[in-house]
Amino acid sequence: MKKSILFSFSVILLACQQKDSSDLKALYPLPKKLKEVSGITYFPETNLIYTLEDSGNANEIYAINAEGKLDKKIAITNATNVDWEDITKDKDENIYIGDFGNNDNERQDLCIYKVNKNQLNSENATAEYKVLFSYPEQKEFPPNKKELFFDVEGFFEYQNYFYLFTKNRSKIFDGTAFIYKIPNAAGTQKAVKIGEFKTCNNYNHCVLTSATISPDGKKVALLSHDKIVLFENFPGDLFHKGTQKEIQLNHFSQKEAIVFKDNFTLLIADEKTNKVGGKVYEFILR
Repeated sequence: MKKSILFSFSVILLACQQKDSSDLKALYPLPKKLKEVSGITYFPETNLIYTLEDSGNANEIYAINAEGKLDKKIAITNATNVDWEDITKDKDENIYIGDFGNNDNERQDLCIYKVNKNQLNSENATAEYKVLFSYPEQKEFPPNKKELFFDVEGFFEYQNYFYLFTKNRSKIFDGTAFIYKIPNAAGTQKAVKIGEFKTCNNYNHCVLTSATISPDGKKVALLSHDKIVLFENFPGDLFHKGTQKEIQLNHFSQKEAIVFKDNFTLLIADEKTNKVGGKVYEFILR
């Protein structure tokens, strides 16, 4: 996601008045090479975080160790970084890259790449397959400025499906977000809208930038610049039908990435903007 003048102003303003949160613990700064981290996923066996950067950056994924050092860099040779916005894995530890950043809601080449876990020890890897998709509700490219609902920065893989949470870029922001479900299978797939929900009507505080599901499948956490939206007690995969809770982080920055480390611990990463951020944090749900 490219930074807006409005967001940069908000960082300057709120950095002066934000309080330290006892719950949000800074673990380490991100490697200096990684300026625009847009997603993270976690491998408990190796204690590595895999990450990527968004549009304008290389078609590479990166592993970061527990000290915040760059452990490995993997070029995905048959993939193009149009706008990589999130990264996730499945239960077998294959990685998926979400190339679905769509700021202007005009893209017709949205896709997800699968990288087999056996490729993660190589400097160069090839995506095993590509999942192409579109949103049936979108009829114009771009739609009216009051209907810019088709950007996504957060997703995860769960029980052989991808779940995408939209980033509302409409002219009048009211916090509306859609949830789409896509089969995890090669080729062109149909994105099915399974529901929608609202956060708040302040873009800088309630726009969604990343998503994750707990290892036990009982919690879904969505990230904004200063809060977590947590869904629990949902039936099946109708996450929005469960309880919705907003958790204030008391820390405003360009947060772009979130992942469950275990069923109660979240890892969060932000971009460095106006000397704020550029770190990986830990947050424990209480």
